[in-house]
Amino acid sequence: MFSRWSNSHQNQENDSLRHESKFNELRAALGPLSGCSLKYCTDACLRRYLEARNWNVEKSKKMLEETLKWRSTYKPEEIRWPEVAVEGETGKVYRANFHDRHGRTVLILRPGKQNTTAMDNQLRHLVYLIENAILNLPDGQEQMAWLIDFTGWTLSNSVPIKSARDTINILQNHYPERLAIAFLYNPPRIFEAFWKIVKYFLDAKTFQKVKFVYPKNKDSVELMRSYFDEENLPTEFGGKAVLEYNHEEFSKQMIQDDIKSANLWGFDEKLQSVGNGHSGPEVAPEPDCLAPPAS
Repeated sequence: MFSRWSNSHQNQENDSLRHESKFNELRAALGPLSGCSLKYCTDACLRRYLEARNWNVEKSKKMLEETLKWRSTYKPEEIRWPEVAVEGETGKVYRANFHDRHGRTVLILRPGKQNTTAMDNQLRHLVYLIENAILNLPDGQEQMAWLIDFTGWTLSNSVPIKSARDTINILQNHYPERLAIAFLYNPPRIFEAFWKIVKYFLDAKTFQKVKFVYPKNKDSVELMRSYFDEENLPTEFGGKAVLEYNHEEFSKQMIQDDIKSANLWGFDEKLQSVGNGHSGPEVAPEPDCLAPPAS
């Protein structure tokens, strides 16, 4: 038994040394960074990209560089709540006021409450909330959990296949290892037709994180409850918590988070106009992220 433990311990040490070597290799391969790219590429960030590409430095570097290019044009850290607030009026996607058992931020998605038709802004709204979920992660936690409620969902209000593919591509390619688990709660049978197409856009790692939960399937319910305290879990997901989405209160919370995000990224913003319910910052964010990089 001691020999088995010793071998296992040795293997762990070897893996740790190998990973550290790969990490240093990736850091060196990226070369000098500046501005938002420097701010983004923390040690934890590099390790997520390495993990997503099975610690292959070349593939990880390519993936990360593509993300940096995407972030330089899409500018997710500059999206502010007033720009996407209309998308949130029905609470179709919002950050929950509880965490899972591992301290992860939770996003609740209710696709049956779709209220707009502008696909670009729908995606922008989701990206904003992914960034917000990351902003609100506790120290030491890198991932979020998704709870998806299919009440009211039909094929007529589902997103087009192209939009679903674009959403999956952004999540997989630009937020690697950020999603820990996604529970799809009680989807209607007709969803199977949609899923048969969409699942082919998922890579193997993401596919393993998607779990279907049906109230009459005890194993699936127990799996979900292993992640969530029943007292926190909303009744829509078989829990005991009664949650009412209040758009006005959630908007106030997002405005405060916009200020927190601006401080994190080092933007010199005057957000008073946002706080008063107007259209956006009086001063546009500086594109070069003036703050020093996080350690």
